[in-house]
Amino acid sequence: MSYKYVLFDMDGTVLNTLDDLRDAVNHTLQKFGMPDVSSEEVAHYLGNGAGHLIECSAPEGTDPALIETILAEYLPYYKANCRVKTAPYPGITDLMMQMKSEGIKMAVVSNKPDAATKELSELFFGDLVEITIGETPLIKRKPAPDTVFEAIRAMGADISECVYIGDTEVDIQTAENAGTDCISVTWGFRTEDELIAAGAKMIAHSMDELSQLIQGSTNN
Repeated sequence: MSYKYVLFDMDGTVLNTLDDLRDAVNHTLQKFGMPDVSSEEVAHYLGNGAGHLIECSAPEGTDPALIETILAEYLPYYKANCRVKTAPYPGITDLMMQMKSEGIKMAVVSNKPDAATKELSELFFGDLVEITIGETPLIKRKPAPDTVFEAIRAMGADISECVYIGDTEVDIQTAENAGTDCISVTWGFRTEDELIAAGAKMIAHSMDELSQLIQGSTNN
């Protein structure tokens, strides 16, 4: 089928945010005398929100109260430095422009903190995206379906006409919980084998394949 509404994850799906995330995490850890983490480690920790990222990045056994203190330090620093190295994946903006010209409505639904999510979406995609939703205390984050439902409601969409696109097992689970189709992409923070193990049914290895899957012109 051809989808009329496309909901994107952000990190690892439409934007390569890894370097800025790693730098912000390490800047924060250093302030607390903690060792740095690698890009590979940060990529593995992504998908479940900033709190999970900091909890995993801090040394094992770190007191939960200290984790909250580190998180409170990290959030404003990352927001202020989230645009230093971050950029769209090659071809994604062209694909979004093509979809908009065809009348497809798009949203970004992420577990990234809401302020940074909205700032980056506006900076890189502007009015290509109808609505952008990040993590807030007011709505359950992915893999709960709540943010997806909110985006669908805001766009006036029928859930049967929607597809969720992401790069991790969290996105696959989110789509399943919401009752939407899911396309997994391989250029993000999980390998194809990891996506298949998580239950991926449609996988895009390139922007052309992603476009074909959205149009319903291929199966894999």
